[in-house]
Amino acid sequence: MDEQRKRDRPRRGELRIYLGAAPGVGKTYAMLGEARRRLDRGADVVVGVVETHGRVRTADLVEGLEVVPRRVRFHRGREFAEMDLDAVLARRPEVVLVDELAHTNVPGSPHEKRWQDIDVLLDAGIDVLSTVNIQHLQSLNDVVEKITGVAQQETVPDEVVRKAEQVELVDITPEALRRRLAHGNVYPAERIDAALGNYFRPGNLTALRELALLWVADQVDVALQRYRAEQRITDTWEARERVVVAITGGPESETIMRRARRIAARAGADLLVVHVMRGDGLSGLGAAETGRYRTLAEDLGATFHTVVGDDVPSALLDFARGVNATQLVLGTSRRSRVARLFDEGIGATVVQRSGRIDVHMVTHDEAGGRPRRRPGWSSPLGNTRRIAGWVLAVAGPALATGLGIVLRGHLDLSTDVVDYFLVTVVVAVVGGLGPALAASVLSAGLLNFFFTEPFYSLAVHSPRNVITLLAMVIVAVLVALVVDTAARRSAQAALARTEASLLASYARTVLTHSEPLPRLLEKVRENFGLDSVALLEKQDGRWSCVECAGGDPCEEPDEADADLPVTEEVHLALRGRALPAADRRVLEAAAGQALLALRQQRMAAATARAERKAEATELRTALLSALGHDLRTPLTSIKAAIGSLRAQDIDLTPEDAGELLADADASTDRLAGLVDNLLDSSRLATGAVQPRLRAVGYDEVVERALSNVDRAAPVRVAVDERLPAVLADPGLLERVVANVVDNAMRYGQGSEPVSVRGSSHADTVELRVVDHGPGLKKGTAESAFAPFQRLGDSAAQRASIEGGGGRREGDSAAQRASIEGGGGRRVSVEGGAAVGNGAPGLGLGLAVAKGFTEAMGGTIRAEDTPGGGLTMVIALPACRASGVPALPEVR
Repeated sequence: MDEQRKRDRPRRGELRIYLGAAPGVGKTYAMLGEARRRLDRGADVVVGVVETHGRVRTADLVEGLEVVPRRVRFHRGREFAEMDLDAVLARRPEVVLVDELAHTNVPGSPHEKRWQDIDVLLDAGIDVLSTVNIQHLQSLNDVVEKITGVAQQETVPDEVVRKAEQVELVDITPEALRRRLAHGNVYPAERIDAALGNYFRPGNLTALRELALLWVADQVDVALQRYRAEQRITDTWEARERVVVAITGGPESETIMRRARRIAARAGADLLVVHVMRGDGLSGLGAAETGRYRTLAEDLGATFHTVVGDDVPSALLDFARGVNATQLVLGTSRRSRVARLFDEGIGATVVQRSGRIDVHMVTHDEAGGRPRRRPGWSSPLGNTRRIAGWVLAVAGPALATGLGIVLRGHLDLSTDVVDYFLVTVVVAVVGGLGPALAASVLSAGLLNFFFTEPFYSLAVHSPRNVITLLAMVIVAVLVALVVDTAARRSAQAALARTEASLLASYARTVLTHSEPLPRLLEKVRENFGLDSVALLEKQDGRWSCVECAGGDPCEEPDEADADLPVTEEVHLALRGRALPAADRRVLEAAAGQALLALRQQRMAAATARAERKAEATELRTALLSALGHDLRTPLTSIKAAIGSLRAQDIDLTPEDAGELLADADASTDRLAGLVDNLLDSSRLATGAVQPRLRAVGYDEVVERALSNVDRAAPVRVAVDERLPAVLADPGLLERVVANVVDNAMRYGQGSEPVSVRGSSHADTVELRVVDHGPGLKKGTAESAFAPFQRLGDSAAQRASIEGGGGRREGDSAAQRASIEGGGGRRVSVEGGAAVGNGAPGLGLGLAVAKGFTEAMGGTIRAEDTPGGGLTMVIALPACRASGVPALPEVR
């Protein structure tokens, strides 16, 4: 039934990805070459989207291929041509070319990312050719940023690339790529020098190339593992060196791990540390020890794994073959020579069964020491115990008989009876019920034959001898039953300990990991040797995989080798092998933990949404609070001035009247600025800001911005008109500069005046507004851009504002008259009033500046000024002659 369902499913398209270490290596060129080869073979090939970046040879390859017209979308006043997904689906070709896998689509597109568009095409049965650079892989994003100093904004999940049917590395040496760049085959002439001196340095390219080679090698290894699993191949293929080191948790474990690290380093191999936890729980690491060895493994660059198995050599070799290991490192046995005569140990057994896996036996200080008690002697079902019991059941009575015959003249019947009782009890303790019964019957027969009258006959004449023989059998049975019960209880307790250890591990995973569900499923798959573990959820009558670990996960419960229902709508589906009842108990508990982890993740998402709503509510509350005071302040001043002018009982001179009018005018300007900032904050919050970008110079913007700022002191301007133009909205950029300069004037007056400087670096042009005031406390740079955050605010200042003004030194007669005669309360404002857009009070100036800058595709950040003070850096992308912004890289 399952096979029929799989055959009925529509064919999914195949994805082929061309992976490069850096821009310009030739990924798009290679993709177009493959498209032309398929076209020549008769395939139906179309171009969904190909970025030539002005490269003539790449554009020539596009000629002759059918190109699906792109769809034009508008965003922030600009036009963007994106792939028309609907048109490609309607055209339904065999193969479609979709360049730049990590590309972020313009808002309003069907999907946020281009790889999501590709997934739709694959579901429709269309084969896709695509490209991506190594720096766009999500797992390597931070590594690439450390190497190059450039943060990649566009990333693609590694799993998307790993699921591709083919990943082809387009490789080129760093020297060849730099020559290609110098010849103008990658960037235009004006960008070559900056690129060679920054991103395309030889060291950067070498490191990126190594990252790409290693990642592709891992991908090849994943494909090999998938093929071996599909073909059920268990033999070791020495395609890649991989070293497995087994630890027991004893004092020698750290020594063995470090020796294995040296072996792996010399071979350039991966290192995996594995601990085999016995199913009966009689040997295993505690939580603290597991954490310690896991940390040591990570420090050594290894991965730590735990597997469950009663037969340690078999479990160890199964794990090693499962990961295609080529070398296995073990510690030499801690048993003494005498103990090894009876049991040669795990190491010798592994060597005999290892096959093509090389085994290293590492000596250590504990080797050959005091023998450990063998686990088999404590297990009620241990083969060693059973065999020893039957051997003693025969040898013990024989030995007691021989001793009695030799010492017949010196021992009486009671001594012989005690000897046989002792043998029976020992056999019962060692071998259990079966060997004890055999020993008791054999002892009774030998006692009767050799030591009771008539001798050498099985006949029993004395009733006392009959009672003795029966008592021997009864004692043997009772002792054996007690021993078996104790052993069974011990085994059950040990098994419960193992289960508790596993469940505690699962619980720690749920409690300590930020994303516990994937880690939990991976631990379940690893602990029980499964191929895949999937958490399935039923929604709207259809099953879907919420999370999975391992390859080829189940899509429905019916496909699973073991299906563990958690609720009616949530099942844990396991694939790999049938599970015994004891394992199912633990897995049922793990399934419950998986449901808990799922709910925890969803609750975390809901909490994040609630926090965002709370922040919005807090913002509205702060807005209402600010409106209650900061808007009232200029209104009070205006009312006081007008009231004084209208008062009939106050005789004002023309100078006083003019001063009152100027005061009212300044307060009106301040009020207008406050309202503008409030409106701008509202527009930013709702996403209504739509910049009209064009080429503009910082020099002209700074000049206009400073003309709108009421400056009590001069501002030093050092902005060269020869700086590259930036792509910005002139009006918004003017507001940004005015707000930042006003903030510096208000809070940053120090020993030197505020200065404005311009500079360019690579594809970015920066404007620095430098002050020498008190600066910011360490760690508070981001809070400077928060709405309603006023730098330097203190309780005293707020009290003075809210509590009223009174007289200030230097108030004119007209002002005093307006205060005293107008009857209104006048509020003092320190630092002067800014006109235009830099209004103080609400603490919105920097927040608006940050919002406008980011809306234009730039950034604004706060830095410490050398010698004290604060520097605000406004960075915008440089603009090329065509009016298109220069990108930090070409993909």
